[in-house]
Amino acid sequence: MSSENADAGREPEESSSVWDVVVVGAGPAGASAAYAAAVAGRRVLLLEKAEIPRYKTCGGGIIGFSRDSLPPGFELPLRDRVHAVTFSLNGKLSRTRRSKRMLFGLINRPEFDAGLVEEAQKAGAELRTGTAVTRVEQHGPAVPDRRTVAVVLSDGETVLARAVVGADGSAGRIGAHVGVKLDQVDLGLEAEIPVPETVAEDWAGRVLIDWGPMPGSYGWVFPKGDTLTVGVISARGDGAGTKRYLEDFIGRLGLAGFEPKISSGHLTRCRSDDSPLSRGRVVVCGDAAGLLEPWTREGISFALRSGRLAGEWAVRIAEAHDAVDARRQALNYAFAIKAGLGVEMGVGRRMLKLFERRPGILHAVLTGFRPAWTAFAGVTRGSTSLAELVRSHPMAQRALSVMDRRELREQTALREQAASVSEDSEVR
Repeated sequence: MSSENADAGREPEESSSVWDVVVVGAGPAGASAAYAAAVAGRRVLLLEKAEIPRYKTCGGGIIGFSRDSLPPGFELPLRDRVHAVTFSLNGKLSRTRRSKRMLFGLINRPEFDAGLVEEAQKAGAELRTGTAVTRVEQHGPAVPDRRTVAVVLSDGETVLARAVVGADGSAGRIGAHVGVKLDQVDLGLEAEIPVPETVAEDWAGRVLIDWGPMPGSYGWVFPKGDTLTVGVISARGDGAGTKRYLEDFIGRLGLAGFEPKISSGHLTRCRSDDSPLSRGRVVVCGDAAGLLEPWTREGISFALRSGRLAGEWAVRIAEAHDAVDARRQALNYAFAIKAGLGVEMGVGRRMLKLFERRPGILHAVLTGFRPAWTAFAGVTRGSTSLAELVRSHPMAQRALSVMDRRELREQTALREQAASVSEDSEVR
């Protein structure tokens, strides 16, 4: 249904002054939300503070769940198709696993994001770039009634909407308005390195994943034609160590002599279990909601899936005639997120704890135990997920349960130690 048809039956004044859905942020989450709402026939405005296309720090891996969440007929601008993965443990014990079928694809974010935005526009959404949002208001003089949200722009203009979707990143305004809480923050550093054809040929169709020297850290090499995307990620707090890991990683790969065309950094943030996903007529998705896989920090599939759900439920919120109904629809959105992506995040957190403590065991299992490689391939292709694997494999359940009990014992010991220190201080 076109946006013109969606206006049929409405008062002309209302349709021209109030948008059904305003989406803030035109990354994968925002573009998916705008597409979903526009396909439903709503009047949708997509706001983006930058000009499109724009660069984003991102490996650019498109796994099966990402492909399944794309608009029908969307052609992925793939730079390479991955059929092999080389695993290494801080540069040692390298082993390559291969697959006859494609494991996942690699894209450049500027092209990918621009394509998704174009799909949203084709569906009827209106795009405004170079437009930063200062705040949203659900009460006050800028809000004409309780069915309306005011989106205040940096130039002073106020845009009115029946529902707002926040997809403006983990440090954006909308997440702050909703009150998103984060319990895991990681620092990713990345370099886009142009290489000669002979080097590019060595990497074609193959990626490298290196389990790093710091707890929970890892590095990657993703080939994209004549450019290699090389990056590392680790918990925030040791920026110098993370930078050193990237420099050492590039050096031992023999790439130190090539000048990067882009060097960038980015903080990834995971939500707390009890973090809200909505406030009134405002919902958040993607990075703005802290939705990404905690172990691998994979975020594109989470952005696409949560964005689509946010757009669909924003339509229902826009149609709600009172605060009670709007709240009900927002809660339904939160339930849909937690029942799917939330479960995957829970398993990802447990996997991260295992990886932080025993990276060598994980490396040995992936490189030496064929069922583990088959499971890895299934996750990348989208035929299964971490959550499904744990549910269906008793051995995995037992391993994670052991880690959970060990962590609980250690936390209890730390609390008792802290209490003992406190008591000693009081005695003195």
